Amino acid sequence: MNDIVNILKTEILSNNWYTLKKVTYEYTKNDGTLQTQSREAYDRGNGAAILLYNPEKRTVILTRQFRLPSYINGNPSGMLIEACAGLLDKDNPEDCIKRETEEETGYKVSDVRKVFEAYMSPGSVTEILYFFVAEYSASMKVNDGGGIEHEQEDIEVLQITLDEAMQMIETGEIKDGKTIMLLQYAKLKNLV
Repeated sequence: MNDIVNILKTEILSNNWYTLKKVTYEYTKNDGTLQTQSREAYDRGNGAAILLYNPEKRTVILTRQFRLPSYINGNPSGMLIEACAGLLDKDNPEDCIKRETEEETGYKVSDVRKVFEAYMSPGSVTEILYFFVAEYSASMKVNDGGGIEHEQEDIEVLQITLDEAMQMIETGEIKDGKTIMLLQYAKLKNLV
């Protein structure tokens, strides 16, 4: 792909849920010397996240669900408050986030706006996340949300003010990176 990296060998370490690869490669350092390195990279596909906001009510829609990795790493309940998000599953980011919004929150949105994209953990995960915002209103509510049963989702839908959400970042009630990024974007851009 470029003159700096030459992939020598790729091994599949796990292909159970997603794919964990061990990649051995030659890397040309800034000083011109060649170094052989080996790293593991977890490929779970790319994803999209969205913050639904209501400027009149000054509210946002967030979700709460159990996240095993957070539990393993010291979150006593394993529950995280997050912006709605999901994997692309071969969709384009906009179609994905519209589908995920309806499945998780029960709101059917048609006018979504991409605001940025970011690698969330580039030291070990290949995923790039596409970030969206969209206005919502009560008339857009088409079901209760909560996720998809066959995907074993059990999602609680929360409607809170942006000010409450910002306070929850300070108190540690919101610790999810993508959510913090979207809430800060909403605050910076005066969306609500």
